[in-house]
Amino acid sequence: MTEQPARWSQATVHPDMWVDPDDDPRNTDGPSPDGELATLRDFLTGYRMTLRMKCEGLDAEELARRPIPPSTLSLLGLLRHLAETERDWLNWISEGEPLPSLYGEPDGDFDGAVAEPSEVDAAYAALTRAQAATDAALAGHPDLGERVGRNGIAVRELLVHMVEEYARHCGHADLLRECVDGRVGQ
Repeated sequence: MTEQPARWSQATVHPDMWVDPDDDPRNTDGPSPDGELATLRDFLTGYRMTLRMKCEGLDAEELARRPIPPSTLSLLGLLRHLAETERDWLNWISEGEPLPSLYGEPDGDFDGAVAEPSEVDAAYAALTRAQAATDAALAGHPDLGERVGRNGIAVRELLVHMVEEYARHCGHADLLRECVDGRVGQ
């Protein structure tokens, strides 16, 4: 990378935010959710939205850009990786045969993230389907202590792991987005 983009934020109220509070779909007025299950789901929903927000407004080339060599990380790769990860979580919950990998070989999620609009559309569609499938499977298990799947993982452990995975990758998305076009904010 030879030229650094200028840092900027769309927010006008708080310059360290991604968007103004009134424009933030994650911003909910009122009390926080009651209970551990509702709290975990709320955090997961917020991080899922954050990842999508960090990718909004970019074209296929920008989403596929790998701005931090030698890393293969890109925003498009993160979308694909989290679709693959959601599928893995669904396999953890399932008693049946595991679903096959979405992107084949290890690192296929990042290596196959190419600057094609059809790849971007496919990545968003795969992520949406995978999230819906995971959520539907988890809806049948409201007891956080219940052990599910072939390996008997506790629902609580799975949800905490999901929040952790998205939170970590949202941090990557922060840095990648800033490298692509200079946009910053929580």
